[in-house]
Amino acid sequence: MEIEKPIKRNESLQPLSRDHHHSLLLCWKIRTGFTREVAVERIKHYADWFFAHHIRPHFEMEEKYLFPILGNSNQLIQKARAEHRRLNRLFNDNDDIPKSLSLIEEELERHIRFEERILFNEIQKVATQKQLRIISKIHTDGKFNDNTDDPFWV
Repeated sequence: MEIEKPIKRNESLQPLSRDHHHSLLLCWKIRTGFTREVAVERIKHYADWFFAHHIRPHFEMEEKYLFPILGNSNQLIQKARAEHRRLNRLFNDNDDIPKSLSLIEEELERHIRFEERILFNEIQKVATQKQLRIISKIHTDGKFNDNTDDPFWV
């Protein structure tokens, strides 16, 4: 069995990777909520807050500054944009909340793994120093602020 080497992430992209880490924790919190049979309204309330404060701004940053590095016609970019649209729809779906939350948990994790293992590697291969500096200036590492008003996952 071959052991995967850790990915060496360009310093300018590291804050985006840390965003991904927090979104993976959202997936874990949703799973934990289901396991503990927490009311779906509580999980949805937290997921909506997380989407508005973290995921939506993250998607917007990627689409405006990161994706153009490979170009809109690039298949990886098209895939990432399609996944962003799908996740947006799932977060905004109020018709079948348990199903939407379950799909968010699965699809968000899969999307993050795709971006981390494939898309970001391709971007950092072709990005110019100027492009990376712009990303660094726009998306800096700030303190992660979580909503702990109702820590259903604890």
